Amino acid sequence: MQTREILYDVKDHVATLTLNRPDKLNAWTQVMEQEVRSAMEAAATDDAVRAIIVTGAGRGFCAGADLDRMKASLESGTRGTLARHKAATAGLDAIEVNYQQRFSYLWRVPKPIIAAINGPVAGIGFCFVLFTDLRYIAPSARVTTAFARRGLIAEHGMSFMLPRLIGIRPALDLLFSGRIIDGTEAAHLGLADLLPDDGFLPAVSEKARAITLNSSPRSTAVMKRQVYDDLFRNLAESWKAADEEMYASFESEDFKEGVAHYFEKRAPHFTGR
Repeated sequence: MQTREILYDVKDHVATLTLNRPDKLNAWTQVMEQEVRSAMEAAATDDAVRAIIVTGAGRGFCAGADLDRMKASLESGTRGTLARHKAATAGLDAIEVNYQQRFSYLWRVPKPIIAAINGPVAGIGFCFVLFTDLRYIAPSARVTTAFARRGLIAEHGMSFMLPRLIGIRPALDLLFSGRIIDGTEAAHLGLADLLPDDGFLPAVSEKARAITLNSSPRSTAVMKRQVYDDLFRNLAESWKAADEEMYASFESEDFKEGVAHYFEKRAPHFTGR
């Protein structure tokens, strides 16, 4: 994969996507956004990939939009990284339209996406993180919404996701104040799970590997779809969909393997089918 602003690597069924502008604390650009999306699409269709880690090169995760490029865009009369995302929603049902937004497409990637927040994350980078499935953070990392301090608002789905993850009052505190919190406080709020600074990325990789070794990729894909679809369904609809998925799982190879390895007391060999 030819890229300019990210790195992409696959090892032991885990794809690692690294935002790679370390001199700018991996500040977000349109090029980076396009490359991240292409990498996600590649991972989604690669049978060798069963989990995806996103992290940042150097000492940062993503410091938000590249303010130098944003300033140049505003001065030239263009919008640059502020360009409106045009969701392709024509002909889609009431649930599917929710997955066509700037970062919500991550919910339709049928594999666990894990954010490894190794350093500062702000603004649009923080928005991106909210749409990953699992989040791990280093104690030394710094997190801020930043928007109120730039004269902006809760962008890119943050007002939808942040209260759902940490509650309304803490979300409003972070949004109104734009204050910076460290990884320990982020973990206390329930935003992410804390892992030590020393050996942080290897520890996240081990978490990802545990999923790929022990869990059916078919099961994790279906569960992920269930959880996010249920954000937009009532209990009866959720229950009906779960019943349908359960009956379908009984016919799968992974269900047969799940039962077999349990009784044979061996490691599973799931195929994802």
